[in-house]
Amino acid sequence: MMEKLVNYILSYLEVILSNFLFYVLFKIFNLHLILIVYILNVRGGIMYNNIFQRVEEKYLITKEQKDNLLKEIGNSLEKDKYFKSSIHNIYFDTDNNDLIINSLEKPIFKDKFRIRSYGCPMKDDYVFLEMKTKYNGIVGKRRIKIKLKEIDLYLTNKKTSNNLILNEIVYYYNYYKLKPAIYIAYDRESYKGIDNDDLRITFDSNLRSRRDDLTFKANKKMKSYFDEDLYIMEIKTNLSLPMWLVKYLSFNKIFPTSFSKYGKVYEREMKEMMKHA
Repeated sequence: MMEKLVNYILSYLEVILSNFLFYVLFKIFNLHLILIVYILNVRGGIMYNNIFQRVEEKYLITKEQKDNLLKEIGNSLEKDKYFKSSIHNIYFDTDNNDLIINSLEKPIFKDKFRIRSYGCPMKDDYVFLEMKTKYNGIVGKRRIKIKLKEIDLYLTNKKTSNNLILNEIVYYYNYYKLKPAIYIAYDRESYKGIDNDDLRITFDSNLRSRRDDLTFKANKKMKSYFDEDLYIMEIKTNLSLPMWLVKYLSFNKIFPTSFSKYGKVYEREMKEMMKHA
C-alpha cells in the first residue's frame, strides 16, 4: 500500500507542480514521504484559499454533555455564520472498498474523496469536490466549488480545467478508478471562538446513510446510525486548544475518540453482514 501511495504522490506531483525546481528535486533526489506531504500542504496553503490544514479532535457526547458545555463555556463561543446546516455527502471508493479499509487500519497517511453539499442541490447548484487527507494527526482538505451538473464532465475528462485542485481530484479519481460508494448525511450546529479566530466547534447529529440511489435527492429513505440522542463534537484549530477549553474537557472527563462517519457506518454494515452470513 505504501509503495502504491508513493507512486501516486510522485505521479500527482508531475501533474500539479509547475515549479521546475521542485520537479527536479523529486525526480533526482527522491525526497522522503514526510517532505512530500509537507511541500504539498505548504505550497497548497500559499497557492489556494480552498486548502485547509489543521488539527481536528472528535468526541462522542450526549445531549446533556453538549448542553452543559455550551452553558459553561458559551461565553467564549459565538454562533458561526452558517450556524445550522444539513450536510450531505457522497463518498467515493474502489470496487473493493480499498480507501475505507485502508483508513480503518489507521495508517500514518490516509485520504478520501467526497462530494459535499449543504442541503440537497439541484443540477445548477454549486457543491464541493473535496479531497481530505490525514498525515500523522494533521488533517488537510483541498476542495473546489463546482456546479453539480458539471462534475461528471470533469471526472470523465470530457471537460478540462487549468485549476490545479480540480486536476488533482480528477487524476485521483481516475487513478483509483473510483465510483460512488455511500451517501452520508447529518445535521450540524457550528460555533467559533470569540477570542480564538482559528477555533471552531461543531456538533453533528442525526447521522444517517444509504447505499442505494447515490445522488442528491431529497426524501429518500436513509438508515440512522445512532439509536440514542448522541452528538459527534469536533474541535478544529490551526493551533493548540485554548487552556480554558482543555481544562473544561479534562475536568468533565470528555476525551477524544476516533470517529470516521464513513468508517463507522462501514464497520456496522460489515458486522451486520457477518451476523446474517
